[in-house]
Amino acid sequence: MADVKKPTTKGRKKKIKKKVPLARICVHAGENNTIVTFTDLDGMKLGGSSCGAVGFRGSRKSTPYAAKVAAEKAAELVQGYGIESAHVEVKGLGAGREQAIRGIVGTGINLESIIDVTPVPHGGCRPKGRRRV
Repeated sequence: MADVKKPTTKGRKKKIKKKVPLARICVHAGENNTIVTFTDLDGMKLGGSSCGAVGFRGSRKSTPYAAKVAAEKAAELVQGYGIESAHVEVKGLGAGREQAIRGIVGTGINLESIIDVTPVPHGGCRPKGRRRV
C-alpha cells in the first residue's frame, strides 16, 4: 500500500467576524416560547437565543421575564459584530412580545423600526362541520 502523508500544518482558518452596523432582529413570540434571532439584512443568521436555551423550563418559559432574558442573551452573543441599530420584526401573539423589545433596547441597540409580521388569515380553509350526535 502507498504511504499517505499527513500535512504538517494544521489547516485552521482564522475566523473573520464581519461588521454589521445595521441588522434585523426577528422575535417569534409563541404561546410556549419566545425566540429572538439576529440576522443581517440579507437574512444570514448572526446569532440568537430562546427562553428554553437560557434555562427556563415548563410554564416559566412562556413568561415575559424569560423573553427579556432571552433577548439580552441574544444581544450579548452578537456583540462582536458591532451592531449599532436594527429593524425589529415581531411575529406571534405570545406574552413576550413587548418585553423582548425592552430587553434589546436595554443592551444599547438603537431600534430603527418595529414591524408586526404576524400572519393573519383572511378566508382560509373551510371549517369542519358541527358535530351531530
